[in-house]
Amino acid sequence: MNSIDDKDTTWGRIQHYGDELWDQVRTRGDSFWYECRDQTTLPPFSLGEVAEILGVSGSYLRQLSIDGLGPKPELGTAGRRSYTLRQINELRNYLASARPKEALKFCPRRRPGEKQQIISVVAGIARTTTTFYLAQTLALQGFRVLAVDLDPRGSLSAMFGYISSLPLHNGSMYAPLRFDSDRASIRSVILPTNFDGLDLVPGSAELGLFGEECGRRYINEGYSYPDASLRMVEAFKEVEADYDVVVIRCGGSSFLNAGAFEAATGVLMTVQPHLTEIASMSMHLKCFSHTVSLIEKVGRSLNYDFIKFLVTRHDPHDVSEQEMVALLRGSLGKDLLTATVWESAAIREARRKKRSLYELSSGTVGRSAYEKAMETLNATNAEVMDIISEIWGRPPIYVSRASRSTTAGN
Repeated sequence: MNSIDDKDTTWGRIQHYGDELWDQVRTRGDSFWYECRDQTTLPPFSLGEVAEILGVSGSYLRQLSIDGLGPKPELGTAGRRSYTLRQINELRNYLASARPKEALKFCPRRRPGEKQQIISVVAGIARTTTTFYLAQTLALQGFRVLAVDLDPRGSLSAMFGYISSLPLHNGSMYAPLRFDSDRASIRSVILPTNFDGLDLVPGSAELGLFGEECGRRYINEGYSYPDASLRMVEAFKEVEADYDVVVIRCGGSSFLNAGAFEAATGVLMTVQPHLTEIASMSMHLKCFSHTVSLIEKVGRSLNYDFIKFLVTRHDPHDVSEQEMVALLRGSLGKDLLTATVWESAAIREARRKKRSLYELSSGTVGRSAYEKAMETLNATNAEVMDIISEIWGRPPIYVSRASRSTTAGN
């Protein structure tokens, strides 16, 4: 290692300090890898919940169990049946085989010729929880999902129970993007979650290095846009056969986000219905537009299947927020999702505990608050799933199913 005296520039001395400390910390962090904060298991789903998820009656599922068809549920108090998510997916396969005319309903994985959907959740309030619940809902509905955390602080990863107190070597999306000989396959950083069918590419502090490296290349190569975006596209191509949907929680680095923008087939932007937040979203859109223009200037056109906007942390009883939603709808039209995610103490409490609502009992946050939170999340995610269905040439079924479920619960 060179001494500070060898550095003849101010920036060189500063970089030396940073490199030296990073190497020391990384060396000690390599052995820790990503440690799951709490090996929680997803609680089993009641027969009624499974019936709602699959879109069949509880009596039908009960009869299947009695007849010994499909996976064997766990029998609890008073003979109450419950299924794990893995068993729900086994039920999907059984029902798709037993009722082939409804195979798409039960097993919605993409068929040959259907394009993998890569959804980038871009800068906006509640983007971590939006990514988190969208990925989980997709997995619950039978899609194979990869969630990607581009946040150097690992906010999405923490929600899945993965934490990193130290920078890890090749422990994030940085591994398949980096420019040196340590570049590795995206497969080497994919981690399982407690949701069957849902995997995670975690975020860590080393993602900050990527933005720094891209910035240097951008300046040193005459302000030409680096090939960082193509590297992310290539990484997702490598696992294209393994997943139906990729959901990306965009980060703070413009170069990381550029990769997410180029890889994406669709974009979802969140906004809270306050004038200051709408102004902030407007600025984010300008940055988004500028980044896309730079990519297109080098001859790579971006043609998204959709760009949609989601109102989140919404108090529907607040008159001023009603006015802001009307303003957004007037400006964005059909590109603003119809449903909104309501301000919810239940969602906040689950986030504080770094848990999903699916991992908490209704008693933990209050039954009424729990049910209202699930209703509002299911409604917005159903719209996204219908968009995916229409892109694949399928009939939209999820919004109508969510509406029937809400009506039945009232």
